[in-house]
Amino acid sequence: HCLTVRAICQREIDYDRRNGYSWKITLLRNYWKSKVKQEWLSGKYSHVHSRSSLPEKSMYPMDADTWGEILEAELER
Repeated sequence: HCLTVRAICQREIDYDRRNGYSWKITLLRNYWKSKVKQEWLSGKYSHVHSRSSLPEKSMYPMDADTWGEILEAELER
């Protein structure tokens, strides 16, 4: 499961592993983030007009680098 999550959140998974987190904790810390990040990267929220129109599970705390990846993907669409 971690390798599947790592395909989307490589930087986050590698960071957690370098910092001594077990695979189980690493998966728990990054599973929902990978789901939300994948939806953003795939363009699921490209045509949202306001925050109130976003689905409940569309947000997750992410660092600036992650939001940068999402913004770059949006700019390429």
